[in-house]
Amino acid sequence: MAHGRAEDGRSSYEILRDRVAACDRVLDLGCGDGLLLELLAERGRRADRSLADREPADRELAGLDLSAEELALARRRPGVARADLRAGRAQQLPFEDGRFDGCVSHMALMLMGDAEQVAAEVARVLAPGGTLAVALGGGAAGDEAYAAFLRVAEPLFAAAPADQRIPSLGDRRLRSREGFDAVFGPAGFGSGCWETVRIDLTGPPERVWATMSGFYDLGPLAPAATAELRARFEREAAILALSDGRIPCAMRVHIVTAVRGA
Repeated sequence: MAHGRAEDGRSSYEILRDRVAACDRVLDLGCGDGLLLELLAERGRRADRSLADREPADRELAGLDLSAEELALARRRPGVARADLRAGRAQQLPFEDGRFDGCVSHMALMLMGDAEQVAAEVARVLAPGGTLAVALGGGAAGDEAYAAFLRVAEPLFAAAPADQRIPSLGDRRLRSREGFDAVFGPAGFGSGCWETVRIDLTGPPERVWATMSGFYDLGPLAPAATAELRARFEREAAILALSDGRIPCAMRVHIVTAVRGA
């Protein structure tokens, strides 16, 4: 996803970074290996130029993830070493009330269960007026490599033995505007502002496969099943290849911003 770009040239991570540009105390839910935290540490270019002279040290960052291994990778990134990184679940955040004025989550919120509890916890640790900005998967954008991957992958996932399947993750309500508001509204958030962007993931075959193989469903598959999936996908992708050998690939991402009320 870091290689993908929206029409304006930003990655989905950079779009989230800019949604909390004015926030000084930011929590990243499902921070993984810390790419978004690294961008947040840099603060980036601001829409509000009055904040442009502020130094990265002025921002307090925290990250939460289930994986200790991912958190260890995050600590190696420039600017992230001083962040408060903790292993834990969003349903029980290990942070005090009102600690943050911004919260971000990149492609992770939609995988979380007990959605109302997550919303309540995010509201608890955000100060009144705090901003929540999340990226949610919106599916394939056109009949390109992502759509081809789903065509060949879903039958293999369905046919895999029970011990090689990942159960359905998350709450489907968090993938729609109405569902998101139904979950976060009662927790004290205003109606979410939705923007759907097309993320272009076009690239060499190896990189496109690396992106597609990041799906959680591949994790427990037997090596033979993964090899079969890759072979099938590469045959489909070869048909789509551009004249320079790159594979066209794109997905939709919903960028949602909501503000915690007083």
